Amino acid sequence: MREDIANCIASADTRVWKRIEVEFGDEFLEISVPPDCEILHMKAMPPLANSRDEISKALNNPIGSQKLGEIIQSKGKPANEVTVCVSVSDITRPVPYKGDSGILLPLLEMVEGAGVRRENIVLLVATGMHRPSTNDEKVFMFGKEVVEHYRIVDHNCEDLSSQVLAAHTSKGTEVYVNKIFFDSDIKIVTGLVESHFMAGISGGRKGVCPALVNTTTIQKFHGVEFLEHPNATNLVLEGNPCHEEALEVAQTVGVDFIVNTTLDHRLSITGVFAGDLIKAHLAAFEAMKEYVQVPISEPFDIILTHAGYVGRDHYQSVKCAVGAMPAVKEKGVMVIAANNVDAAPIGSLEYRTLLHLLKILGPDRYVSVLRHPDWLFTKDQWGPEMWRKPIRKVGEEGLIYCAPHIPKEDYAIIPGISGYACIDEEVHYSSTREKAQAMCQNAVLYAMNHPRFQGRKPTMAFIAEGPYAIPMVEM
Repeated sequence: MREDIANCIASADTRVWKRIEVEFGDEFLEISVPPDCEILHMKAMPPLANSRDEISKALNNPIGSQKLGEIIQSKGKPANEVTVCVSVSDITRPVPYKGDSGILLPLLEMVEGAGVRRENIVLLVATGMHRPSTNDEKVFMFGKEVVEHYRIVDHNCEDLSSQVLAAHTSKGTEVYVNKIFFDSDIKIVTGLVESHFMAGISGGRKGVCPALVNTTTIQKFHGVEFLEHPNATNLVLEGNPCHEEALEVAQTVGVDFIVNTTLDHRLSITGVFAGDLIKAHLAAFEAMKEYVQVPISEPFDIILTHAGYVGRDHYQSVKCAVGAMPAVKEKGVMVIAANNVDAAPIGSLEYRTLLHLLKILGPDRYVSVLRHPDWLFTKDQWGPEMWRKPIRKVGEEGLIYCAPHIPKEDYAIIPGISGYACIDEEVHYSSTREKAQAMCQNAVLYAMNHPRFQGRKPTMAFIAEGPYAIPMVEM
């Protein structure tokens, strides 16, 4: 344990503190916080009483489009000759695909019920720049029945031979898209609609771009020009260059039908929206946004949050940090609990290298390097670029990252204070959860006695839903 942190913890008085639960995978960390710590909650999103019935209702009453069977019949060839490609998310997105209460089996039943042969259906895992899915991940996401009876292919953004030139966007991007998707008679996109810290919201058009395009297209989507734009942020669509580029690509490639869902923070389905690429997606957005916005009167000195399901690695956990930014003051403190359970708990080799570069250069010089004309776009450079935003606001000493799945030595490349700096390493912890709880608890104790507050009592809030809630200062 770092000496200054140990000293702060030793002098802390927690006798009147209250207990809260911080999400950590399928478990919770029990953390004590000051009695006046505010708990920032999303509005309760009522889960569907019967998701199977609601999925069927959505598929049979599409928003802004014909029914799927009618679309299949309109292709001008016998249904048994029609080819169908369904874009599906990878393990990083908790889309409710599997089983009788998921969206995939009813969708596939409807496609086959319209006369399409099973061998003419392809499920295309829309990986973007993520690694390929393992077979175990496919079973976990889609179910054994689907994996055993349908063709499933992972998109590879770096394999140009598997792609076709599909569009030139108004922003000058030359777009290659997955050939299976492009050549299919029926193109269906599925996904999850939630707040997104670059594209405003996820789902809809993102199931094509960046999910099914080539590295060069993703370079533009994840480039400095787009990501540094003030409108490239949570819940903003108008004037958002990431949204506009993705939508233009998806419209040019052509999407016949979408099936999007919304979820509550416990990953229960709260809505199903099927139909037109734009109209069904916007319907999901309107239904979701009133629940995820959390109004606050002013930012807090200290924010405690967690990375949720999406935070399977450090690369994805940035979403909770950026989402929490409106709730923390300049030079405040942000404590993050992250269940980084992925086999590579930090991220890809490229991400690790660039993250280390961010730590060495600092947030401003890192972006200066990305802007330099001699810089060659590198896979996953967007991740450290997004991390620079909360780091620039609170500083490295103001970000405490508690993720026990990451080995202690690997924290040398991660900006911020390591959770290991907050625990006594000679203590034996019976589980990863117990170690995470110790890290997080001591990080809170240190934050409340942080030297930057110069002895005054800081204000604190906990974002209960982590990356899914979007705090916004009321104007």
